[in-house]
Amino acid sequence: MSINERPRPLDGFRVLELGQLLAGPFATSMLGYYGAEVIKVEPPGTGDPIRTWRVMKDGVSLWWHSLGRNKKCVTVNMRTPEGRELVRQLAAKSDILVENFRPGTMEKWGLGPDDLRRTHPELIYARISGYGQTGPYASRTGFASVCEGVGGFRYVNGFPGEAPVRPNLSLGDTLAAVHSVIGILLACVHRLKGAGHQGQVVDTALYEAVFNMMEGVVPEYSGAGVVREPSGSTLTGIVPTNTYRCRDGRFVIIGGNGDSIYKRLMGAIGRQDLADDPRMASNAGRVQHEKELDAAITTWTGTLTSAEVLAALEKVDVPAGPIYSVGDMMKDEHFRARGLFEKVEVDGGELTIPAMVPFLSDTPGRTVWPGPAIGAHNQEVFGGLLGYTAADLRRLQDQGVI
Repeated sequence: MSINERPRPLDGFRVLELGQLLAGPFATSMLGYYGAEVIKVEPPGTGDPIRTWRVMKDGVSLWWHSLGRNKKCVTVNMRTPEGRELVRQLAAKSDILVENFRPGTMEKWGLGPDDLRRTHPELIYARISGYGQTGPYASRTGFASVCEGVGGFRYVNGFPGEAPVRPNLSLGDTLAAVHSVIGILLACVHRLKGAGHQGQVVDTALYEAVFNMMEGVVPEYSGAGVVREPSGSTLTGIVPTNTYRCRDGRFVIIGGNGDSIYKRLMGAIGRQDLADDPRMASNAGRVQHEKELDAAITTWTGTLTSAEVLAALEKVDVPAGPIYSVGDMMKDEHFRARGLFEKVEVDGGELTIPAMVPFLSDTPGRTVWPGPAIGAHNQEVFGGLLGYTAADLRRLQDQGVI
């Protein structure tokens, strides 16, 4: 059986996607990759802004082909009563609804969870917002950039005394999407446990998804009054682990912080004296001499190319690796062997997009089609699923509803 014929774990589930940009659409991309039928609702004419963001080719964002994969795209003007009625009918035929509007918007339209689950109690209603559906900040506009700051990530990301650094990604959105998927799947498990188990509301906030990644900062502060500060390319309290420049100008990451690993690292760089130094026998001692150790490692890496450094450390089983650009990733044999790239056909020809993880041995996910045109599935969804006639659809189109 070919991979395109193999079952997927979410086959038979229907997901209704409402909202736009990144958090909600990325969550539904993951669900669709693993088999769910995703119906994406977009405003007529413009569609999701992601369609025109960043690098464009032939009038379409290249990102859209990845983010919109496997989705059936329909257009609905949700600001009209007729449009909201269409959404209500679609929700009645769906297992899961994902929305990422500002809290209160769906209630204003009569499409909140209480409205829809009154007649469809099994509906799993997933909500993604900046600050959650309750609390004093709920009504605030929540962008990933801001929520990464409130959630604690930006505070620890950067160099001491300098402005916190933003990675050139919307991590808050993506983290919220992944957390939302986890919540949706947990709600699915609960609903499938037996008769009488209904759907529920999954409330995911961007800042909370970021906060969930903050490791030990809360107990460290509560128990010892310690505020974890930014630490550049190091990790506070764990030594040696850092980024080091090589002779060819490239950087490598070396993690030599296990006791036995540390000894092997020092042997590899020709510093047996440091390997045998009783001051460095444990991590606690190495933390006290971090600058001395980093200076020794930097001196060594500066005499070798990055490839030579990595080869030497691989021989002695010290964790180390390069810092890859996307170009490096696409050339790397391990990325290819693991199946991290998929090819799709778009109007401009063939395009490579990233596969999604995790990999499942028996029911793997896959891309069936790339992000489609605006309204590409209006006829199939409104005509086939909801039973609207061609005349009905022409009328709705003429009225600006679809």
